[in-house]
This record gives sequence, C-alpha cells and structure tokens, in this order.
Amino acid sequence: MTIQIRRVAINTGGGDAPGLNAVIRAAVISGRRRGWEMFGIRDGYNGLLEPEAYPGGGVIPLSRESVRGITHLGGTILGTTNRGNPLEYPVVKPDGSVEVVDRSDEIIQGLAAHGIDAVVAIGGDGSLAIANALFEKGVNIVGVPKTIDNDLEETVVTFGYDSAISFAAECIDRLHSTAEAHDRVMVVEVMGRYAGWIAVGAGVAATADAILIPEILFDLDIVAEKVRDRQRKGREFSIIVVAEGAVPKNGERSILGKALGQAERLGGIGLQVAAALEEKTGKETRTVVLGHLLRGGGPTTRDRLLALRFGSAAIRSMAAGCFGCMVALDPPVVRSVPLSSAISRMKTVPHESDLMLTARDLGISFGD
Repeated sequence: MTIQIRRVAINTGGGDAPGLNAVIRAAVISGRRRGWEMFGIRDGYNGLLEPEAYPGGGVIPLSRESVRGITHLGGTILGTTNRGNPLEYPVVKPDGSVEVVDRSDEIIQGLAAHGIDAVVAIGGDGSLAIANALFEKGVNIVGVPKTIDNDLEETVVTFGYDSAISFAAECIDRLHSTAEAHDRVMVVEVMGRYAGWIAVGAGVAATADAILIPEILFDLDIVAEKVRDRQRKGREFSIIVVAEGAVPKNGERSILGKALGQAERLGGIGLQVAAALEEKTGKETRTVVLGHLLRGGGPTTRDRLLALRFGSAAIRSMAAGCFGCMVALDPPVVRSVPLSSAISRMKTVPHESDLMLTARDLGISFGD
C-alpha cells in the first residue's frame, strides 16, 4: 500500500555526535522540496511523552530558515537524551518504588495527534532498537546511523566517528611532546564501551605504543614489557591508548554505575592501567581522559558530507516507501537496509581486520 506523506518528524536520541545538525538540515530541505511539512521532536521522544515540559511545544516546525547555517555546528538543535528508554521507562510510584513501563503507545498517540505520517530517527544501537520496535507497532520510520563508536552493523561507518578519532589523534599528538620531555608514560582513555574502534583508529593514526580495547583481554605484564623494551632502545616515554570498556585478563570491566533506564556508565580503567604500569616499570605515569570531549565540537568535512548524504537518503527512502529500514554507507552508494539487521549485533573490531594487522605490523601492542 502506498503511503501518502504530508508531515515528517525528526528526532535525535542517545549520546550526541558531530554531524547531527547536518542530517537534520539535509532531511528538512529534502523533505520540503517534496512538499512535505517537517517537524522536530524535542529530546529524543520526550517532546511527545512530556510535552508540558516544553513552553514552545514538544514538537516544533522545521523550516529552511530554522536549519540555515547549522551544518558545521556540533550538538543537535533538537536536543537529545539517553535517559529513560520509552520501551522500559522508569516511573516512580506513590510509595517511592520504581516501576518500568512501556510508553511506546504514548509515542504513537502523540505522533497521531500531530498528524505525523513518518519519522526520521537518528541514533545509535539503542535509539534504532526503539525505532525498530515502533516500526513493528505500525510507525512509518527510517533510521539514520549515528555513533562516535562506529559499532553499528550494516554500514561501513557511522557519522561522528571520523570527528571523534580526528580529535583524539590530535590530542595524542600533543601528548607525545610532553611525554618525551618528561620521560613519562602517558595513558589516554577514550570512549568505547564495548567496541574499540575509537581507540584503534586514533591510536594507530597517532602512533601509540599500546592500544587496549574491549575485544581483547589485555595482560598488563605484556604492556609493561612493551614500555621496558622501548627503554632498552633509548625511548624513555610511551603512549598507551585505552578504551573505557577495555578489560584486563582475569579482571572486570570498570563500571562507575548504572541507573534504571540507562546504559551502564564506564570509566576509570585509564587510572587503573596507569597505576599498575608505574608500579611495574618504575616510570612516572600520567592519565588523560578525553571522555565527552570526543562528542563535542563541529564535524569534520568527512562527517559533514556523510551526515548530509544520510539525511537526504532517509527522505529518498521514505519517498520510495521503504520503512523499517536504516540508511547505510556501502561505497560508493548509500543504500537502505532492514533496521532489524542493523541492530542484530554490535559491530566490534575484527581481530584480523586490515586495521588491526597494520597496527601489529607497526609494532603496536594490544596486551596479548
């Protein structure tokens, strides 16, 4: 059955990433060129679930004027959230206890109340899992893959990743000079809860000496030996890049906490690695945590172009009647793939990938 589209809503969910505004701009302009009215949902789906929280309305019209000049900006003009998955939304009961409820029907009702015919959902694995659930309930939805972690299946790369590793590599470049000046070991902790794409991409580009990622259990004795080997060769400093989700052999992932309805918060592994290496090698060690700096700032040219292509492709998918799909980069084209396939499993760093083989050929240690 052909669906007549008149009104389209866009939302951004999960952690922010450089390029979100470029997607919004491309989708709005592409949609309006087809005569569609374009709208934005505030803060994920909160604009539909808690409309009273937004004096200007939880669903706002998007015109050419409202998206002018935003391609190069970081963040998202619509706001985002990674709190309160609407499929498992934490609600505080009168007795103070917390109950998890499914509020997806409220989202569907809210879309209907605003006359929304279709939705462009921009997000990572969590946001696109929500999008797929809404599609299965009858919502006409198209997903756009966003995550600095680059861990979504079916697309060669996600927008936000290039911006993250470009900034991380620049930071590591800067640390080389101060590490060498003081004969120190510098441990750089980057984002990457369950996939090490940021650590590997930035670490290889910036010539790190060791890279520790979630995909490989690392042995600190092996990392310490790498530091000592560099000393024997007259290299008195070392650069160690560690993903926040890296796990030591016979150890556990460093979890800071987990709130109901949210993903677990990771962090602290950099400090642990630094303390252990200082004890094992006797080298003065410092830790730098890049954290949310990797999410901030404007997108690189590569990410701007990819985000614009994704935003336009999402509208073309809608025009073709392709719903329940995600736009994906499959060079030289952007194609549509089933949302269910994109969220079926996490895309982790393959041990035998060209990137990993290159790193090993360059003498980079993975602690294994």
